[in-house]
Amino acid sequence: MNYRHAFHAGNHADVFKHIVWLSLLDALQRKPGGMFVLDTHAGAGCYRLDGEEAGKTGEWHSGIGLLQLRTPTHPALRRHVDLVAADLASHTYPGSPLLTARCLREQDRLAACDIQDDEVGTLRQVLRPFRATVHARSGYEAIKALLPPSERRGAVLIDPPFEAQRAEFDAAFAAIQTGLSRWPQASWALWYPIKQSASLRPVWRAATTLPARTMLRIELLVRPDDSPLRLNGSGMLVLNPPWQWAESIAEGMPELVHALDQGQGTWRLEWMKREAQ
Repeated sequence: MNYRHAFHAGNHADVFKHIVWLSLLDALQRKPGGMFVLDTHAGAGCYRLDGEEAGKTGEWHSGIGLLQLRTPTHPALRRHVDLVAADLASHTYPGSPLLTARCLREQDRLAACDIQDDEVGTLRQVLRPFRATVHARSGYEAIKALLPPSERRGAVLIDPPFEAQRAEFDAAFAAIQTGLSRWPQASWALWYPIKQSASLRPVWRAATTLPARTMLRIELLVRPDDSPLRLNGSGMLVLNPPWQWAESIAEGMPELVHALDQGQGTWRLEWMKREAQ
């Protein structure tokens, strides 16, 4: 695998992903019982914004760099800016496992997976202070090995590199299919890149065959969807979201689009499966 997340740390896709993911965890934590969280493609957990990778691309300037200049009013956006403020002051940006770990309650726990040895070593150091375990293994394999957990409730974040788009979706859907058979009540979130939305139509037809009770996708584009060579936006496919969570996160999306817009930015939330009310 050639993908290195450090080049893209803090960009618009990272910010969108983290705001949506942490909002999902917040909604799950409204109930007092403990929960288990699995991050299948965790990466290093924290990245230098002035380092060789992120410093070279500078993508964070049009992501978290823009958002921190605003004064967000929606709770999910404002919370994220506050949560990463100290990191930005030290020229770093936290990845999803570190952000998740910071939000855990005493009764919650996290398992984070990655297959790259150097990433795993850094991740173990980053997560040492928290109730978290790091697994040097494929996150897709971990879905079968670690589920179901002793906790009844929880969530799984799947954030793969998407070096081969359709093949990655196929692998993710196969893992989710297995995971739902073992832990059907969990919430699942799959991040994906958007270059041209039309190319994803067969993917969504395949997604609807997954045995989830409810399913939606939420997307943010920072520019028009007309270039196959650029990351125009990203989305999250969310299965079994908590009750009323979708309405809450949707309220913050116009503000997030305005903050990260690079020219005619848009957002959408579409229910793909929805239980009758």
